[in-house]
Amino acid sequence: MQKNFINYNGEILDEDEKLFTITNRGYKYGDGLFETMRVSNGKLNFADLHADRLQKGMKILKLEGYSNFDTYFLKDKADELCKRNKITKNAKLRLTVFRDAAGLYTPTENKSAYTLEITPLDSPFYQINPKGLIMDVYDEIHKPINKLSNLKTCNALPYVMAGIYKKQMRLDEAFILNQNGFLCETISANVFLVYKGQIYTPALSEGCIGGVMRQVVMQLTKEHDLNMIEAQINPEILDEVEEVFITNASKGIQWVMGFNRKRYFNEVSRFLVEKLNKKVK
Repeated sequence: MQKNFINYNGEILDEDEKLFTITNRGYKYGDGLFETMRVSNGKLNFADLHADRLQKGMKILKLEGYSNFDTYFLKDKADELCKRNKITKNAKLRLTVFRDAAGLYTPTENKSAYTLEITPLDSPFYQINPKGLIMDVYDEIHKPINKLSNLKTCNALPYVMAGIYKKQMRLDEAFILNQNGFLCETISANVFLVYKGQIYTPALSEGCIGGVMRQVVMQLTKEHDLNMIEAQINPEILDEVEEVFITNASKGIQWVMGFNRKRYFNEVSRFLVEKLNKKVK
């Protein structure tokens, strides 16, 4: 069985290597953030958008060295790890950056460190799911709106709890609401709705993750003259919209088939997947 390798702060190691002590701040406090990225045909997709979001997030968390995590760094480290794992074409990557310091809630310093993991993929293209997702609203824990809300931090307990709910209810995904009860995102994706010829997505001011694929899809709608609106969205509209789809960097665009007794179409999502794959080519 082939060994898998990771990058730990610039050093290529066996993925089974023991990396951390009990004092690691990512483990103890969730003190960090991460990027999930995709390589297609040996090329890191949307590297500039990932680098921009990562650097902004590190700056907000006051992690030193954020300027080093630029587009060149991401491409170089992705290429290095693909070669080390003998992955020549397609892969999913997760880069986790954490505060490398001692201390309790107050860190002794703000030095950063990182890990980069890799998973091979079969196809270079984003493929729309052949069977639409079945979803419901998770409303036991609402997501707060604050300066950290748009970041993909290592603090994931609300998503974990929503994931448990999803499993218990035998759902494919679950909608997450913000502190005001409005639609925010899903467990692992941003959300888009199609209603009377308009495409809507929760605004960043609603507390959703500032997803890279969210940015890409919004740009695609602009390029193809589709009406796109960032808004505050009442979850009750889910019973009236014609289409719902969700987006993230690893899977691209997935269409939702059902919510309660409501059933949706997938015309816009299929169109956007086609245009997305042309960008990858």
